[in-house]
Amino acid sequence: MAARAATSIAPTVIIGTTVDDPIQAKRFVDVAGVIGLLGYAALAYYSRGGLGEPELVPFFALIGWVSLPWLLTWIVVFGCFQRAGVPELPIGRLLIWAVLFRVCGLFGVPLFEDDYFRYLWDGFRFAETGTPYGAAPAAFFADAQIPEVFQRILDHINYPDVPTIYGPVTELLFLLAYLLEPGSLIPLQALLIGVDILLIRLLLTVARPTHVLLYAWCPLVIKEIAFTAHPDGLGVSLAIAAIVLSLRRHTVGAAICIALAVGAKVFALLLVPFVLARAGPRAWLAFVAVLALLYLPFAIRGDTDLPALALFAAGWEFNSALYGVVTQWLSPTPTKWLLGAVLIALGGSYWLAYRRDTPGQIPRGDWIYGAFLVAAPVINPWYALWLLPFAVIHPSRWAWTASAALFLSYVTAINLGSLHLDPFAQPFWVRPVEFGLILGALGIDIWRHRSDRSNPDMELADRTTIQSSRRPTRG
Repeated sequence: MAARAATSIAPTVIIGTTVDDPIQAKRFVDVAGVIGLLGYAALAYYSRGGLGEPELVPFFALIGWVSLPWLLTWIVVFGCFQRAGVPELPIGRLLIWAVLFRVCGLFGVPLFEDDYFRYLWDGFRFAETGTPYGAAPAAFFADAQIPEVFQRILDHINYPDVPTIYGPVTELLFLLAYLLEPGSLIPLQALLIGVDILLIRLLLTVARPTHVLLYAWCPLVIKEIAFTAHPDGLGVSLAIAAIVLSLRRHTVGAAICIALAVGAKVFALLLVPFVLARAGPRAWLAFVAVLALLYLPFAIRGDTDLPALALFAAGWEFNSALYGVVTQWLSPTPTKWLLGAVLIALGGSYWLAYRRDTPGQIPRGDWIYGAFLVAAPVINPWYALWLLPFAVIHPSRWAWTASAALFLSYVTAINLGSLHLDPFAQPFWVRPVEFGLILGALGIDIWRHRSDRSNPDMELADRTTIQSSRRPTRG
């Protein structure tokens, strides 16, 4: 469905220039790459206070700067290659610019984010005591034995009275970053950039390079992983690896990878029934065994991430969509039960349909995580990292519109400098605009899908496109 909508976008004229052959398209990619690279370099400079204290208007101007070459490149290159019927954009070109964009993040610092202080602290606690779990950061405020660099980090941790919510695989990544350079964010950024490049390589085995470009050059992905070091990229990379292994019928390997993904972030649990839908007992045993091995050493020492996760799920609300609407009539607890029941019903129906489908199909992770986020009490922009790789495999307007619209969630009282509201309160217009843009794009997807279904020639062309997108392409 989504792939049909995407194939209909093939403009031929951009800024007065007709791009009608692959050589011109490749040159256009390089020009756009240079423009994007300058934009990310400017973002890194700005993040370090190069133009004064960070403010939202310059931030959005820079995001607009790097978004323009991203979108124009996809439109021009996809349109050119579709008409010319020639091989895809060379993979090397795609990866070089993707890497260069991300390297800029190593020279910047997180904008409008402070989660990274928790990552650095967890790595330190893991190395010092053998576990990052149990004690909340606030318990160490008066501890004179804490090294000075980590005392400064400790002062900036948000919600210091709450223990860490990150899974054991993510904590192992924090530990590795600490061992490379204690108290520095750069090793963690570099590790996550490496993982993200591996994810791009995985996507190239199941999707067309011109569609992979949507993810590889996506400003949200680059900002949230390379600049901000959000570790969700680790979990989703392991989940995609599990799906690729499942497609190749390495069911035990797939089970191990999806267990590691769950150990990185609990979001991966939503994919487990689909990755192991046709797996035998050995694969399920491997999944349970790996997950148990990940958690057992910490459980023996007295604690894991689960109590803090339960606290987070019970009490947090930020930038919610459907949850925020329903709580206008119901209290939070009944709302969660109601939306949870709806999600289980929809997810169960889709799982039954997926089980009946032809083996070798990739689950619609964009639907799964899209529905989950619509119902969730919290929608942070980096949560989109879980659905965007699936929007490469099943392209749609709504998912990539969401990758841009979710930047609006940064418009909060604390980032606006308002002292009269709760720090994470948003102006009244933010959510209507944010989710209105996504709903509008979804409406266009539905309309295009219905139009294409009424055209048998388009239906045949789209099936051919979907089949060809599953073949790895080299260049």
